[in-house]
Amino acid sequence: MDAHPKELELYAGSEPPTAWGLQTEIEGIRRFADEAGFERFHLVGYSGGGACALAFCAAHPDRLLSLALNEPAWAGNEDRSEEERAYWRRMDEIMSLPSEEMMAAFFASDEPAASQPPAPPPGPPSPWMASRPAGLKAMHAAFKSYRLDMERLHRFDRPVLFTVGGRSDPVEVRAEGRPDLLARVFPDFSMDTFEERHHFDPPHRGEPERYAESLRKLWDRAGVGS
Repeated sequence: MDAHPKELELYAGSEPPTAWGLQTEIEGIRRFADEAGFERFHLVGYSGGGACALAFCAAHPDRLLSLALNEPAWAGNEDRSEEERAYWRRMDEIMSLPSEEMMAAFFASDEPAASQPPAPPPGPPSPWMASRPAGLKAMHAAFKSYRLDMERLHRFDRPVLFTVGGRSDPVEVRAEGRPDLLARVFPDFSMDTFEERHHFDPPHRGEPERYAESLRKLWDRAGVGS
């Protein structure tokens, strides 16, 4: 498998691009694939990247051989339950806070008390961390205004994998990634739970070998030689 990691367009510079939106990421994925020579490809996305991967699937389903979503941060706005609406109202409040308060509240709200994020790696923080607060606010605003085409997703007949951490906040998973909804939308949908993982200690970081095996099974479902 010829894997090509891609950073979000949102974090490509020292601050979010002007007028950034999900369409920016959709175009970024398309351009990246074209430059790599991929007519059709497997797409994997985590958190905000998972939301962008889902939006790309709705926009260009013909380009994908499979889709892997690792706790996507958003999966559309329509037909939300009261629990989901309450969650997003709380996120509206968090995103309105000053940057330092917002980041603390964001981390505190995203995981139960038993699942604190791991300590950051030694050394100076990555340069993109400076743009994280502005990036999160831009992403939150983009989610609110974007219409995810569920009918186009329903017509996507390639295999879809949704991975989730067993220690992730279940309310956050239901409200952001909406796995129950996606299981009804996608004709070929499977889910894999990593019991000891959570959103800030995801499978690709904490259990890379097992996560790689999950992806290999997904790609096998997509067909030999894909």
